[in-house]
Amino acid sequence: MTHPALPQFEHRTVLLHEAVAALNLAGPRAAGTYVDGTFGRGGHSRLILSQLAPGARLIAFDKDPQAIATAARIDDPRFSIVHDSFATMRAALEARGIHQVDGILLDLGISSPQVDDAARGFSFRNDGPLDMRMDTTRGMSAADWLAVVTEQQLEKVIRDYGEERFAFQIAKAIVARRAVEPISGTRQLAGIVADAVKTREKGKDPATRTFQAIRIFVNQELEDLEAGLNAAYALLAPGARLAVIAFHSLEDRMVKQFLASKAKAPQPDRRLPIRAEDLPQPEMKLVAKLKPGADEVADNPRARSAVLRVAERLALREAA
Repeated sequence: MTHPALPQFEHRTVLLHEAVAALNLAGPRAAGTYVDGTFGRGGHSRLILSQLAPGARLIAFDKDPQAIATAARIDDPRFSIVHDSFATMRAALEARGIHQVDGILLDLGISSPQVDDAARGFSFRNDGPLDMRMDTTRGMSAADWLAVVTEQQLEKVIRDYGEERFAFQIAKAIVARRAVEPISGTRQLAGIVADAVKTREKGKDPATRTFQAIRIFVNQELEDLEAGLNAAYALLAPGARLAVIAFHSLEDRMVKQFLASKAKAPQPDRRLPIRAEDLPQPEMKLVAKLKPGADEVADNPRARSAVLRVAERLALREAA
C-alpha cells in the first residue's frame, strides 16, 4: 500500500504528559483497551503505548491521510488506526468486538503540520489553495463552499463559529468579490476580510476568526465533537477516564457542559417518596482541569489557549 508523502513539519504535542497521565494507566489498567481519537502525528499514541502492558490495545482515529501514513510506521501489534473521525468510534470499535474501553483521549483542533503546510489552506501566513479539509479524500473544500454558500448562511457561520462581530460585513464582502472572481487562495480571502474589518484586535490578524469559522464548518468539527463525546461516554467502562484537550472557547464550552451534565445527578420530583439509597446518582466525576505551564507556552506559543478536562466514569449502583 502506498501512502502520501509526509511534509517535514514539526509537531509538538500539547500537554503530552499531563493528558496521558490523566488516563491513569498504572497497575492493572495498563492491560486495558484505549482510544486515541485524534492521532495527529502520534505523540500521545506513542507515549500511551510506552506505558501499556503487552496484551493491551490502542485504537487511534484520524481523518487526515497524512496522519494515517504516519500511523502506518508504528510497528506494534497492540496498535491500530482507523481513517475516520472519532465521532464514529462506537460503531468502529463494536465492529471489532470492543464494547467497553478503559480510557479515551481527544486532542481537538488542527495540528501544527496542518497549519504550517500552505498546501492545506488552513493558514494565511503563506499563500496556498483554499482547501481547509482535514480529510482531503472527501467532502467539499472551503473554496468550493464559498462559491455556493448564501450570504445569510455565510454570515451565520462566521458569527457563530468564529465569534466574529463583523460577520455581516465580511460575508457581504466575500459574496461581492466572488461575483467578480473565484475565491481560491488563502491570502486572497484574508485580504477580503482585512478590507471589510475596520478595527482590529491587538496582536490578531483580522482574518483569524473567519478562517477558524470556515474550517470548523467545512470539517463539521462541532458536530463531530458532540457525537464523539456521546460515543466516548457510551464506551467508557466503570473507572475509565475521558481526557479532552480543547483549543478554543466553542469546543471547550461543549466539553465543559457535557462533562458537567454527566457529573450532576438528575433531580427527582421532590413530591415523590424516594428513599435516600434510591436517589439518582451522577454518571461521571470531574477529575481535573489543566492548562499548559508557562514553560510549555514559552516553548510552544500555540499551546497558550489549550485546556485539558478529565472526567471518570462511575460504576452504576446495583439494584437491591
